[in-house]
Amino acid sequence: MAASKVKQDMAPPGGYGPVDYKRNLPRRGYSGYAMFAFGIGMSMFGYWVIGKWNRERRRLHIEDLEARLALLPLFQAEADRRTLRVLRKNLEEEAIIMKDVPGWKVKTWNINNKSCREQKCIKLGA
Repeated sequence: MAASKVKQDMAPPGGYGPVDYKRNLPRRGYSGYAMFAFGIGMSMFGYWVIGKWNRERRRLHIEDLEARLALLPLFQAEADRRTLRVLRKNLEEEAIIMKDVPGWKVKTWNINNKSCREQKCIKLGA
């Protein structure tokens, strides 16, 4: 076999130059400690704002309770007036409805009345 005339590639005399394999990234932003301190500071500020708002909300709640306590007698009087108005209307209706029943007295408990004791039993489902 004849020797081929192929020339093989070889490194240049003296070798290749050095290869840069290290990362050369510029520093960007704050350090980890600075960001951690900033996060802690913001958390503390947030807790302070929440505490301040809770104190204000508690003060407003106490003010509302005091206003309710001050108005409670007025509301109770209005409810009593409504109740008396309904009772008076019920007594007037009772007088109109029971006017034909002998011995019936309005505004009295008529349990001892003979006509009230004679109740008829209604059998259901029979």
